[in-house]
Amino acid sequence: MTLNYKNLNDLDRYKIMSNTIVPRPIAWIVTEDAGVINAAPFSYFIPLSSNPATLIVSIGKKEDESPKDSLANILKTKKATICFANKDNLEELKLCATSLPKDVSEVKEYSIEVTKILEDFPPMITSSQSALFCEFHSTIDLGGDTTPVILEIKQQFIKDECINEKLHVKMDNVGRIGTSFAAMVKI
Repeated sequence: MTLNYKNLNDLDRYKIMSNTIVPRPIAWIVTEDAGVINAAPFSYFIPLSSNPATLIVSIGKKEDESPKDSLANILKTKKATICFANKDNLEELKLCATSLPKDVSEVKEYSIEVTKILEDFPPMITSSQSALFCEFHSTIDLGGDTTPVILEIKQQFIKDECINEKLHVKMDNVGRIGTSFAAMVKI
C-alpha cells in the first residue's frame, strides 16, 4: 500500500508516522511560568545536532487552538528541562497527559517529586535518570497545526550510577513503540 500524505487528514498522518517512526524517546518537558511548574509528556522529539547540541520537539495546539502550555512557557521564559521517563515513573508520566488549566501544576496535582538542579532552569523530575537543561533556539514555521521548536542543550544531569568514567551511559529509558511503550536499555 502506498499512502499519499496529501490525501490523509492530520490525525491519520500523525497515527501512521507515530506508529512507524519508532522507537521514539518519551520525556517530560518541564517548564515554569509565574511559579507554576508544567510537566507535559512528549514523544515527538529527536536529537537534531551535537554541535550545537540541539533537539527538536513538535508541540501541538490545545483543543481551542491556543498554544499548549509547554510552548507558551518556552516562548516566554526561553527555558525547558527535558526529563527522560523510565519504567519506574511511567504511571506518573501517563497522568501528566491529562489536560489541566495553565495555572494548575501537574507536579502538584499528581504529587510528582521535583528537584531543582540548576537555578536558571525549571526543576527536573526527581525519578528521572537524566535531564537536559535547554534554552530556546528557534521555531520553524511549517504552516501546520504543530510548532517545531529547536532547543539547545546547555547542560545535562545523569545519575552517577548511569554513567561511567568513559562516558558510557546505561539508562532504563522508556520509548514509544506506536501506541505502546517499551523499555529501551542502552548498554
